[in-house]
Amino acid sequence: MTTGPRVGYVPGVFDLFHVGHLNVLRQARAACDVLVAGVVSDELCEQVKGIRPFVPLEERIEIVDSIGIVDATYAETTLDRTDAWREVGFHRVFKGDDWRGSPRGIDLEARMAPLDVEVVYIPYTAHTSSTQLRAAIGSATRSAS
Repeated sequence: MTTGPRVGYVPGVFDLFHVGHLNVLRQARAACDVLVAGVVSDELCEQVKGIRPFVPLEERIEIVDSIGIVDATYAETTLDRTDAWREVGFHRVFKGDDWRGSPRGIDLEARMAPLDVEVVYIPYTAHTSSTQLRAAIGSATRSAS
């Protein structure tokens, strides 16, 4: 049983900040007392997704800090979410609902359960993503050449 403020944690790359990021942060904010955004490092993003973010980590942290939704940011540098839990001490972790029932989501739930951390799924904004923006930028760049 948690006493004191309910701390939420929302991890993400937050590259090419867009309305989907804003939606996730707003919904997570409404579901906890204190919200920490875990901003994935450039190296970790490259390791996991095979791409380097357009916007460097320090700038992505500054953007997320500046919009007035989160109470703090944390630079996520390892794949192990329990490392973030040790540093931040969150009670809820928020992920897009595209993770629900997926191998990654099932693994996250299994890793968080012994820590008494609830995994909360937030509706994913399918019409806007950094992947789509990256593709549009690449297409526009190729067309302009």
